[in-house]
Amino acid sequence: MANEEAAVLAAVGPRLRALRTQRGTTLAQLAEATGISVSTLSRLESGGRRPTLELLLPLARAHQVPLDELVGAPATGDPRVRPRPIVRHGVTILPLTRRPGGLQAFKQIMPPGTPTGDHEQQVHEGYEWLYVLSGRLRLLLGEHDLTLTPGEVAEFDTRVPHRLLNPGPDTTEVLTLFGPQGERLHVRARPSAG
Repeated sequence: MANEEAAVLAAVGPRLRALRTQRGTTLAQLAEATGISVSTLSRLESGGRRPTLELLLPLARAHQVPLDELVGAPATGDPRVRPRPIVRHGVTILPLTRRPGGLQAFKQIMPPGTPTGDHEQQVHEGYEWLYVLSGRLRLLLGEHDLTLTPGEVAEFDTRVPHRLLNPGPDTTEVLTLFGPQGERLHVRARPSAG
């Protein structure tokens, strides 16, 4: 058991270095993002410093990977995501990703007339892509007032004032992908033959 733990800890340094170099990040940039000194980061990567939870948590956040991936924890064997529903203003939101930060996926279930309350458009950092699974979705996006139906897709910079509403009469289900500012989805589709 002790040998297994030692092997897991010994592999953390090279994994940290690989993540940082894959992303083209310098030790100085990572130090600025995490608050961990350059010398500590260098010793972690070379194996000269033992990784602790206090050091690994900010590194996992900075690299946008789960802590399990950072330390190379063995796979649990069950890849299924078990979402815990969140209800906001009458809309049920099911998180479909476990990974903190980075690209996030959600399914939204909107009964007719939701969300309740204020219909004021909101702005925030990020980029959103949505796909209407069923029902109708009213998308207020800047000066645009659009109604999307099943199979329709929209993508937009969330710094543009926006609001999603269900005008009814049926429940609307929407698949939403949300990413950090500047991170866009690239949908690839083959042209139809004809």
